[in-house]
Amino acid sequence: MKRCLAKQWKRPAVARFFLWLVAGLMIGASVRADNEFQQGVDRYAAGGYEQAAAFFREAATAAPAAGTLHNLGNAEWQCGHTGPAILAWERAQWLDPFNRNTRVNLRFARKAAQLDAPELSWYEICSTWLPVNWWPWIACLSFWLAMAMLLLPGIFRRRRADWHQGLAAGGLAVFLLAIPALAGTHTRSRLGILLSKDVPLRLTPTSDAQVLARLPDGEAARIERERGGYLYVRTGNAAGWIERAQFGSISSN
Repeated sequence: MKRCLAKQWKRPAVARFFLWLVAGLMIGASVRADNEFQQGVDRYAAGGYEQAAAFFREAATAAPAAGTLHNLGNAEWQCGHTGPAILAWERAQWLDPFNRNTRVNLRFARKAAQLDAPELSWYEICSTWLPVNWWPWIACLSFWLAMAMLLLPGIFRRRRADWHQGLAAGGLAVFLLAIPALAGTHTRSRLGILLSKDVPLRLTPTSDAQVLARLPDGEAARIERERGGYLYVRTGNAAGWIERAQFGSISSN
C-alpha cells in the first residue's frame, strides 16, 4: 500500500517538474531573443548591417516575430542580399499582414529588382487578410458557436429563441468563409523565395542536368514536387528543379 502511495505522489511531482522545465526553456528562449534583437538594433544603428542581420536571424529563430523579421529584411537589404531580404519581409507578412511598412518594403524591393509578386488564387488572397494563426481559431470558434446555439436549447429543454438561430446562422456563415482562407493558407505555404543569385533551373534533379534558365535572387516560386535535395518549382514563366538550399519557404523560419 505504501509503494502505491509513493508512486501516486511521484507522478504529479514529475509532471510539475516537466511543466517548470518547459516554462523555463520558453522564458530562456524569449530572453535570448530579446537580447539578440536589441544587439541587432544597436549594430544596425551603428551601420554594422552584416552583424545586425546575424543577430536578427538568431532572434527570429529563437522566437519568430513579425517585427524581428521586418528588421532582418531591412538589414539584409542594406547588405545587398535581395533574396534573403524579400524572404524575411514575406515571413513578416505571413505573421502580420497589417504592417504597412513591410508591404511598402516588398513593393519597393521588387520594383528595384524588377521582380513580380507571386500570383495568388482568390482563396489565397483571402488568407492574406488576417494572420495565418487566426484562421484556425476563427473556424473552430464559429463552428462550435453554431453547434452550441443549435443543440444547447434542446439539451436544456428550452425553447429556441430567434437570437439562438441568428447566432447559429452567423457562426455557420463565418465558418464557411474561413474554409477557403484555411485552404489558401495551406497552398500558400508552398510559396517561397530564391535566395541565391543566378539560381540554375535544371531539367532533372541532378547536379549535371541541363540548365534551362538562371533565376534571379528574390524571385517567387511555388513548390510542386520534392526529390532528395531538389525541389521542382514553378515561377511566373518557368518551371524546373533547383537545389533545396537555394529556396526559402515563406511559412517557416
